[in-house]
Amino acid sequence: MLLGEPEQFLSYNGEVLIFHLSKTKHVEGAADKTMNLCVRRMALDRDTKLFVQKSSGVFKMHASHLKIEIICCSCTMDSRTGIILPCILMKKKQWNNVVKYLLLLLHSSNQFEQSFHFKLDYELKKDIRLFTGPSVLWRHANKLFYISSDTCTVQSAPVQLSSVVWTGEIEDEGTVVLGIKTACLPESEDEDEFSTSDRAIWGSEFFGYAIETQKMLTGTGFMPHAYSRVVSSVYVCKNEMLKKQLRISLVAVTDKNQLVWFQDGLPKGVCELPYEKPCSVKTAVTSSNDLLFIVSFASGNVCVVQRRDNLQVASKWQKVKSVLVDDFIGSGSEQLLLLFKDDSNADMLSTFEITDLGAVNYASGINYKHDAPAAEGLQENGLLTVQALETRLQAGCTSVQELQQHLGLKKRVILESCRALIDLVEERTHILPTAKEEGLVSLWDDVENPPHSLSKETSLASKVPEHFIEKLWQRVVGDSLVVGVKLAESFYLSLSDVSLSLVMDQDFSSISPIIECRNKIMKLNKAFSALSVSSCEIEPPPKKMKLDLHSRNDLKKEFPKRCSRVQLDGEKTVIAVTSLSPLLAFHRVCCIVLLHAKKQKRWNDSLQESKKITVLCGKILLSVEDISNGKYSVKMLRDNSYCTGSMEDILAVLAVSVRFSFQIVSSDCTLTPINSWLLGEMECTPFKECHDNIFCHKAGNVYGTVFNWTLKNPFEGVLTLFCRNLTVLFQCLHSLSRVLPPSCDVKLLRSGSKGVLTEQLALALEKEMLALRSSFFSKESKAENSLMWGNEPSKKIVDASVASLLVSEEGVQQFRKKLQNEQQESVRSMNQTMDGALYQETALKIVEAQLSSDMIVWRLS
Repeated sequence: MLLGEPEQFLSYNGEVLIFHLSKTKHVEGAADKTMNLCVRRMALDRDTKLFVQKSSGVFKMHASHLKIEIICCSCTMDSRTGIILPCILMKKKQWNNVVKYLLLLLHSSNQFEQSFHFKLDYELKKDIRLFTGPSVLWRHANKLFYISSDTCTVQSAPVQLSSVVWTGEIEDEGTVVLGIKTACLPESEDEDEFSTSDRAIWGSEFFGYAIETQKMLTGTGFMPHAYSRVVSSVYVCKNEMLKKQLRISLVAVTDKNQLVWFQDGLPKGVCELPYEKPCSVKTAVTSSNDLLFIVSFASGNVCVVQRRDNLQVASKWQKVKSVLVDDFIGSGSEQLLLLFKDDSNADMLSTFEITDLGAVNYASGINYKHDAPAAEGLQENGLLTVQALETRLQAGCTSVQELQQHLGLKKRVILESCRALIDLVEERTHILPTAKEEGLVSLWDDVENPPHSLSKETSLASKVPEHFIEKLWQRVVGDSLVVGVKLAESFYLSLSDVSLSLVMDQDFSSISPIIECRNKIMKLNKAFSALSVSSCEIEPPPKKMKLDLHSRNDLKKEFPKRCSRVQLDGEKTVIAVTSLSPLLAFHRVCCIVLLHAKKQKRWNDSLQESKKITVLCGKILLSVEDISNGKYSVKMLRDNSYCTGSMEDILAVLAVSVRFSFQIVSSDCTLTPINSWLLGEMECTPFKECHDNIFCHKAGNVYGTVFNWTLKNPFEGVLTLFCRNLTVLFQCLHSLSRVLPPSCDVKLLRSGSKGVLTEQLALALEKEMLALRSSFFSKESKAENSLMWGNEPSKKIVDASVASLLVSEEGVQQFRKKLQNEQQESVRSMNQTMDGALYQETALKIVEAQLSSDMIVWRLS
């Protein structure tokens, strides 16, 4: 578009974007060297049904003695983010007949970004398209050229063509160009045997060209070659891969003033168009789920074809400058915006119509705003509104005060808990404040013997042997701090629900000293080189509960029978992972490492009650200098085709990674290419400590990924990946998909084998049943004791003494008093209550058992 011509329009997210060029105003006599590309965002006002400007933006270009034009604009996807953005192609014509083109992206903040630029010795005039990348495609001298933001280099397709009728995405093929090229007669046939009509049909044919794979696609899958001489524009409505065959539905407009519907390469319907020379076609899906075909003509006319039982023209308009499709009224479906030519008004949005050929129909020039009410009504409504707002304001102030009191109480409780934890670590007796000091009211009986007091826990911690911790270590991986505690095998087998806590040793009054972290338990079996990871953050979707500090991490239970059989030759390491950057704010920090667990008691291979223990494992020091010097960094180096990472380095990498396991099955060929892919393209080397796990040394995002490839048989195997995030996972799977045979089936697996999980489920259900039975028997025994106390023989009224009591008035009073006492005791025996601390302990045991069994059932499903 030359400077001074009407604006160009583009619809984006229900808004209308108006692009135009303007020169910067300078002082008189100064040289004009700047050209502005301006954009205005216009949105429909729901009250007045008029377009109003929401925002605007400007992109300044140096334009001294240059002719600048807007070639075209469209909405394309940015391959870096996957977000669809407005894209504008600009042209700068220079003196030496060199033409420079710029491709700009417009962001939501109205900031323009130059994606790339390129130079040509000719001007773009024919079949210019913008597509994903962003990328530009055009036709010149019967050749197809394209350039993308990834390469920034002009490339050509090895095909001669006469026109491009469609560009878009096709499933499993990527970006595809559908065009028309000159056809060659079959070499085996004699040209004299063809009639004139046959020559006309064979003169051209359709073809498809996949840009990413540089592959030619047969055109008969789109439409018969006979239509190639008359089709001017195509729109692919639907494409899918069904049973390894591409199924395509599309519409095409022809020079014969027809719209033809094709399905899988065969014509299914035709409609005569009301005007001549159709040039483009696009679609819209309305609120009634109708599919509309919008056809534009060279004369500026537009018509809409509706597809129901057959194709028929539903509406038509004349003198249309532009037609846009989007959800302009925010109804969730698409509408048509028709901008009409109006020589008397420079604003193109002053004359428009919005319609979906149904319930929506807005036209400019009509004021849809309701008439204002009378002055008296307005005054009365205003008074009522003010009263309602005052009431809401008072209620809001009351709610804010209650929230402030609640937050203050929470802060006091958290600080008191932190002081208690610090006293526990330093083996000091913690004195709790009284209820009167805290302004609290007890909900239970004031019993001074809670089931798990701090003194008991401290005494239990002192009885733990000192040699149970073999090693305390720390590593820095990216933005994560990894702290590990290696436990002795004999000690670990007596524990369950193991987790770590990190507590800052400094005295910070304004923040909590407890560091938020997530726990993982890792076991490395050197004999079999099998690495297993159990994370404490994976929870099933149903019954997701938040319990106390210990039971919160109780998401993977270890059972004694399973432990005694599998874990004898292994080493258990409990790991805590936390964010590193908040700790660096203190420059130098010292953290106390605490281990929380349940000390199990077993008798004749059956689970009994366990006691919670808290053990001081040691302290770790962290400073910015040590991290800058790489003191705690993970070191993974190649040494004679092996990776020399230490055991702590391996565990640290796995702790910050996410585990995914995939079952790969091939029906007609072996899976040997996967080994070649791991050792070749991914540049993996096995660990010296465990050869089955291999480390990826390939540069880029995939560096540091750990793989484990296990073949069950030549046609089936399990590939396990430990990667930092989902982006790395998708990159690895994308690279793997290029080497897998086409017949391979890849399935995501749940963690854990089915046999192990079944055995764990049986033990978990047994533990749940025992917890329920013990709680029932404890309640029943208390009720029986109370009932017997209320019916002691010494306090029963014997029938033989009734007559002697009723002789005198004092005897009657004595009889009445004894009868009332017996009735009260009977009521108490039938309405037993449970102590609050005992009820809390019983309910917690039942919930822990149910949560464990639910977790295993979810992993089995």
